[in-house]
Amino acid sequence: MKQNASKLNLFLAHRRSLIDYATPIVGDRADAEDVVQEAWLRFEDMLARPGAAPDTIRQPAGYLYRIVRNLAVDWTRRLATERRHHQASGTLDQLADQPDRISPEATALHRDTLRRVAMAVAQLPERNRIAFEMHRFGGHTFQEIADHLGISLGHAHGLVRDAVSYCAAQSRHPTHGKKT
Repeated sequence: MKQNASKLNLFLAHRRSLIDYATPIVGDRADAEDVVQEAWLRFEDMLARPGAAPDTIRQPAGYLYRIVRNLAVDWTRRLATERRHHQASGTLDQLADQPDRISPEATALHRDTLRRVAMAVAQLPERNRIAFEMHRFGGHTFQEIADHLGISLGHAHGLVRDAVSYCAAQSRHPTHGKKT
């Protein structure tokens, strides 16, 4: 019980400075608070594992700061990726919402792009394809994808990111993969 109290006291003593540390990285104090809370949960979970002892960490406060930094950087990367995906989705939604304003040439170009993307999706490795389809077409979260595929959250995110990158590259290069 004393061990739990010392972990909590350590966290409470550094909580405000951990939030201050994470805020410039994530860009928002509320997000920084979320990051710090997640760091606490991971710190506590790590120490609760069988065989883990708090004295195995020489500098627990430094370890907490490292967890916060890593989570804050991951948070920032994830948000940037989600913004890019959202912007790409927004473009497709705008096209779908404005069918009367699209010229026949633009329609043909968009259909050709869609055909190339469909071919690219079909060429993806199975796990990438499943993750991509679940996220982009099924609206599933990365956590749901990770659970479904039995992989880590980061790996699920990477599978979708790689699939999106591959499909985007294929949609920009109409002769890619064809012999000329």
